[in-house]
Amino acid sequence: MTLTGEQRAVRDVVREFAVEEIQPIAAEADETGEFPEDIWDRLADLDLTGLTTPTEYGGYGADQTTYAVVNEQVAYGSLAVATALSVHCLATACIATFGDADQKERWLPEMAEGRPVGAFALSEPDAGSNPAEMSTEARPVEGDDGAVESYVLDGRKQWITNGARAGVVVVFAKTDRADPNSITQFVVPADADGLVVEKTEDKMGLRASDTAALRFDGVEIPAENRLTEVGAGLRAALSILTEGRIGIAAQSVGLAQDAFDRAREYATEREQFDQPIAEIQSIRHKLAEMATQIQAARALTYDAAAAHERGREASLYDPVMLASMAKYAASETAVDVTSEAVQVHGGYGYVTEFEVERLYRDAKVTTIYEGTSEIQKTVIARHLLDE
Repeated sequence: MTLTGEQRAVRDVVREFAVEEIQPIAAEADETGEFPEDIWDRLADLDLTGLTTPTEYGGYGADQTTYAVVNEQVAYGSLAVATALSVHCLATACIATFGDADQKERWLPEMAEGRPVGAFALSEPDAGSNPAEMSTEARPVEGDDGAVESYVLDGRKQWITNGARAGVVVVFAKTDRADPNSITQFVVPADADGLVVEKTEDKMGLRASDTAALRFDGVEIPAENRLTEVGAGLRAALSILTEGRIGIAAQSVGLAQDAFDRAREYATEREQFDQPIAEIQSIRHKLAEMATQIQAARALTYDAAAAHERGREASLYDPVMLASMAKYAASETAVDVTSEAVQVHGGYGYVTEFEVERLYRDAKVTTIYEGTSEIQKTVIARHLLDE
């Protein structure tokens, strides 16, 4: 993994921000379950809320490697904050990639500045890993001349990060509920009549990042809020999620690194049998294994980012498969490393006084959202077998 001078500078600035400003409030935000909006505003000050927004619309215009760098370092401070940022960036990436000039000008400059916050609404209560089964419908309404003037959305979306605090929601819906090939992408203002936040989930981890269930009851939006051609929404979602999976892989690495650093520090300070526990071979081996896992996951993640930027010539494998490999390997590493960090701490690792307890709870979700580990292995196998 070789970073440019600019990428190293970004890494160092965001790491400093994560350590000095995010880590000190992470435990309290987890305990209260409230997102730290002042931290969000500081992310905007650093231009990070415009990470995937082109420079001509006031954004940073980051490449995939820089996107991974930022996700890793923000997650080193708090996975909840990193998750909120990455989903906001998914929403801006959808508009930047698939929107026309008017749509980009309408939404992106303000979103790059951090407000409105973006959300990405693909999953449903009965359609998670297989979005083709979604039932949310966007019924076209024609004017007197037969042209579509608006769409009326009805349905439910589940597991929506930023759902309760978003100002803009990128929504995927079928223009014909019976036709899986009619999935289309829309931009819906969060204050639209009929858009209801049904509930926010009470989660095991990632508690400071709101995860909401949204209901669309006859939400009418103008036709110009349609982002993709009718039927092109699912392909659009999958292409954006490939980028998102690299971001989740990077977040997993950042979380694991935080857990490792805490475990290493504890092991050098905690004494048993008249010596620091870092002198005990079993502890030393744990630290060696943890560090090796993290570096392997980091290398795979940045390989995936490079392949995404430069295509197949940058790696042995297809960029889509590499993104799934990185997401699978890094998320499982996060779970393994945080578990071992708790073990190194012994009984203290099981109490909230020590941060590794929170990191352990947070880590599990990385194997679930934006495609479970099982889905990632399915994607990898399909590519390996040329299916």
